[in-house]
Amino acid sequence: MPHWELAIFFFAIAFVYASVGFGGGSSYLALLSLYALPFQEMRLVALVCNVIVVTGSTIVFIRNGQVAWEKILPIVLVSVPLAYVGSSLRISQDTFFILLGCSLVVASILLWVKTQSPSQSKAGKYANPATNSLVGGAIGFLSGMVGIGGGIFLSPLLNIMQWDTPQKIAATASVFILVNSLAGIAGQLSHMPADMNYARIAVLATAVLAGGLLGSNLGAVRFSPLVIRRVTAILVFAAGINVLLKHLP
Repeated sequence: MPHWELAIFFFAIAFVYASVGFGGGSSYLALLSLYALPFQEMRLVALVCNVIVVTGSTIVFIRNGQVAWEKILPIVLVSVPLAYVGSSLRISQDTFFILLGCSLVVASILLWVKTQSPSQSKAGKYANPATNSLVGGAIGFLSGMVGIGGGIFLSPLLNIMQWDTPQKIAATASVFILVNSLAGIAGQLSHMPADMNYARIAVLATAVLAGGLLGSNLGAVRFSPLVIRRVTAILVFAAGINVLLKHLP
């Protein structure tokens, strides 16, 4: 049977994150790490939920002309195949949880740090295709192995690099999460275990679909992105430390 309390938590995460254009993949994994679920299922759930939540925001960004395709392409052309390779690797459960714990701790630090948004004149000063490809490829490979979209790493790094305006960085992160999550799902399909609980996956996917739609369309409710980042950083850090304490030798 599905964990129905998980569906409620997933609905709430999707609702809050969609209201500010985020995906919530790290929070899904942080929550799932508290349950004794197969790690292959954890990765698939997080990626599927990522795709559901960020698809809407990606469409909105594209319609508003905020997606800088000429700058995004060097990132995703390298990140997508590496995300597929990373998700296709057969790793042990202990290796996965150590990678997950370390990733959550690093992500929490990046989430907590408040970067200064570049001005229009300085935006893009430090961006170049080679750097974009290197950053995208590294994050894509790690994202595929762990089961996240990678936006939680990409967005803070692009702000530090003064890559572009905050709106275009948010649009880039949304596209990045979407394509890498799809690549990660494709990679995992090659070695799905026979005992995968697809009923639970369907329940959680339905929960984030409802939460994401409500969060993105309920104009009366708006959450502070900084507050969400700080609260998420604390929760993700605690989950990361908990995972490491359980699985480090």
